[in-house]
Amino acid sequence: MKTRIAVISSTEFFERIKSVASLINEIELDSYIYQDPLQAPSLMNQLKPCDVVFFSGALPYYFSKKERELLPVPTLYLAQDELTISSSLLAAIYHKQVSFDRISIDLFNSAIVEDVLASVDIENFPKHVIDYKDMLNKDSFNLFEIVSFHQSLWEKGKIDLAITSIHAVYDQLVLHGIPSMRMADPKTSVIRGLQEAKSFAMYKKSLSAQVAVGYLSTDLQVKELEKLFEAFAHAIHASIQQISSTGYTLYSTRGDIEGLLEQDILLQYFSGFPGVSIGFGFGSTIMEADKNALVALRFAEKDQKESCMYILTNDKKLLGPYPKEKKQQRLINDHPELLQIAQRAKLSPANLSKLIQFGKERQSHHFTAADLSEYLQVTRRTTERIIKKLADHGYISTVGEEMTYQQGRPRAVYILNLPVYQ
Repeated sequence: MKTRIAVISSTEFFERIKSVASLINEIELDSYIYQDPLQAPSLMNQLKPCDVVFFSGALPYYFSKKERELLPVPTLYLAQDELTISSSLLAAIYHKQVSFDRISIDLFNSAIVEDVLASVDIENFPKHVIDYKDMLNKDSFNLFEIVSFHQSLWEKGKIDLAITSIHAVYDQLVLHGIPSMRMADPKTSVIRGLQEAKSFAMYKKSLSAQVAVGYLSTDLQVKELEKLFEAFAHAIHASIQQISSTGYTLYSTRGDIEGLLEQDILLQYFSGFPGVSIGFGFGSTIMEADKNALVALRFAEKDQKESCMYILTNDKKLLGPYPKEKKQQRLINDHPELLQIAQRAKLSPANLSKLIQFGKERQSHHFTAADLSEYLQVTRRTTERIIKKLADHGYISTVGEEMTYQQGRPRAVYILNLPVYQ
């Protein structure tokens, strides 16, 4: 079966990509053409069924962030690389007979130009380069800011040629009579981009087809729960089997479970029934998925106050508790440095993973034992033991004290010394 690739791009880029598509087996292209990359989000609403969405560049990809996050299929864009930059500069020098210092360039990341020239020991770096990576963080992206960059340099007589990576900018520069050329997309880069898109799609399909086993348990014996479980099973296209008076087993696929989570409607199934625990496991076999489901169920059963669901994937990532939170922690340490930390501090992989996630999520690097206790959902005594283990090996430091509003001793303020961005 062919991989269907939705291409969101300018007309010129799609013609370029179509010319090499025959070199890749079993792919089919659908075009969604824009005149301006700002139109990309509206094109996302027109997508027909596809396996992957391929953007012509960083701009339409980033403009479509909200729409991309709602898609059940992977998305990617053709990134500018060293080959793209070197091909463009070579074409400018050979065909246009201009020197580096008389060229203006816009691109996503200007560091690539430096890398290309440094690799061949060229120190005469182009003076007139603008990148738009930081512009994407602004509330509104102004395309004419880039047009004005080139236009101003041309009118001041500082350049003889503008090289742009944005088709809409090229059209505006031509309209103003400014000598311009588009950034070259080498044939090999385009082919590699299409191959990557196909690989992404196939990987996503393989994950979606994984076995999913689920266990549901409750202390309640309410007749309405049977209807609830049947409705839940229907939503994930699962077969359901009652294994005890208060326990059920579900058999589904990873794709169906993730589809339910993407719809964000899990809460409506369990909001009216406290004490329902659900554990799902993913795996390449039923046996693997079943083992993971039992581990996930044990985590769900720890929360006695309200219904929740945990998922344990085949690579030992624990997700949940849904629908309240969507945290992710690893139940296995496969990074050498993290494994060493866990062994030294005598911490379980789960607790170390939670600590790392805690460090990533906090807006402030400083925290108290109460902050950590609330996040880990453990007692203050347990938290203090964890802090002591980390402090003994230098993985946590005391940086000050916080005065309380009530009587009592000031609370210690800590900072983590862990590699949280591994």
